Amino acid sequence: MSDTSIGADRQRGSDYADLSRQVRAAGLLERRRGHYTVRIGLVVASFVGLWGLFARLGESWWQLGVAAALAVVFAQAGFIGHDAGHRQIARTRRGNDLIGLVHGNLLTGLSYGWWVDKHNRHHAHPNTEGKDPDITVAPLSFTTGQARRRRGLGALVVRFQAYLFFPLLLLEGLHLHANSVKALLGPRPIARRPAEVGLLALHLGGYLAAVLLVLSPAQAVAFIAVNQGVLGLYLGCSFAPNHKGMPILAAEDNVDYLRRQVLTSRNVRGGRFVDALLGGLNYQIEHHLFPSMPCPNLRHARPLIRRFCAEHDIDYHETTLGRSWAEALRHLDDIGSGEPRTDAALR
Repeated sequence: MSDTSIGADRQRGSDYADLSRQVRAAGLLERRRGHYTVRIGLVVASFVGLWGLFARLGESWWQLGVAAALAVVFAQAGFIGHDAGHRQIARTRRGNDLIGLVHGNLLTGLSYGWWVDKHNRHHAHPNTEGKDPDITVAPLSFTTGQARRRRGLGALVVRFQAYLFFPLLLLEGLHLHANSVKALLGPRPIARRPAEVGLLALHLGGYLAAVLLVLSPAQAVAFIAVNQGVLGLYLGCSFAPNHKGMPILAAEDNVDYLRRQVLTSRNVRGGRFVDALLGGLNYQIEHHLFPSMPCPNLRHARPLIRRFCAEHDIDYHETTLGRSWAEALRHLDDIGSGEPRTDAALR
């Protein structure tokens, strides 16, 4: 899966430099302040408006609709926090971190610092055994090695993991909140820890206070279940198409940066609606090659990068949203059944 010839390694290393020059010449790494101003304004306005509607409705089962709508806004705020973490929005690190803290900790209830650390490790080694935290997610197994190590109930879950995948995503929102709190209370260094703790406490405290004070006990439980369930399902369905079911590299693999990022990523086509729905993450190949490229520029980079990959005989995988989920589920089912599909040689 990787070249052994020094001459070939040098040639491959220069491929990314050539692509970078083309991308920069096209102005695709330039900031898009207008886009993010409108997008942030819409998210904040929706957040305030929905909580205002929540207060107006009071003790009502119609609040479950508000819960679902808020989940979508939380996820969209999370997408903005993602872009800030990659330094896509503001010119300075401080400006991006401020946007990330507000949209991550305050609006969504997720630790921005914890997520950035985890996500950067994923970007450095996507779909790489022992290095990518996104393919080490209990109780699922993404490789035959992980599946073999499961015992008892864990092995049973793996056997049926393709069928349990979407139901398990309903718990992902709560899982992310729990990991955020655990990270902020843990010993691992986190920049701006006091600010992170304060903003996260404000989100969680305000959220629980509003729900418990306004709704009846039964309505409060239902509101939280719907809100967090939809949030986890939405985020999971947005991130799963990116890499799940794509080739997984061994820890010792030395594929060059360009091919590592392209061959382990999947694009999802579908037009402007899918772009908005997935926060621009449907252009996963472009995003992994140029993480600091502003999200609205990814769709413009796609034709250039796709053509470059064709010219250099690099597989560029793109499909529909439905088929991306099907490919991810097929991989989980293959691992669970002990019959993983054999990928063609990476190129």
